Amino acid sequence: MGLKVTDYSRMPDLDDAITRYYALLNMTFSSNIYKLFETPESQIYRFMTPQTPTPAGPLPVGEASVAVIETQCARCGQTSKIQADLGEPQPLQEGCLPFPAGNRLKCPNCSAEIDLSEARRQLEAQVKKPVIVQEAE
Repeated sequence: MGLKVTDYSRMPDLDDAITRYYALLNMTFSSNIYKLFETPESQIYRFMTPQTPTPAGPLPVGEASVAVIETQCARCGQTSKIQADLGEPQPLQEGCLPFPAGNRLKCPNCSAEIDLSEARRQLEAQVKKPVIVQEAE
């Protein structure tokens, strides 16, 4: 076929970079569609489209007490804001829904179920605090 092939396994730095990148892509794309963002500190953030809502921007470790997650229903397009209390309960902000028990939000417009499990996992990993679930008032 006339292809020129380079054996990158003989170049330790390149081999390590390709192997790590392949592993990250393999884990990330094992289900649905994601966007990858890499920060200057080489942290990988993944965002599923359209149903994995995440907070906008990085939160300081240990300092955040509330995160507001904006999500859009894939069925009807309704946008909802969900308040995730971090570490301890906080007063519910105006216009926000409390983070749902079981990590599943029912769309207020069409009752479609939106899975927030991945958003919760990412948030807890980022801020090093648990998301506190409260009953809606």
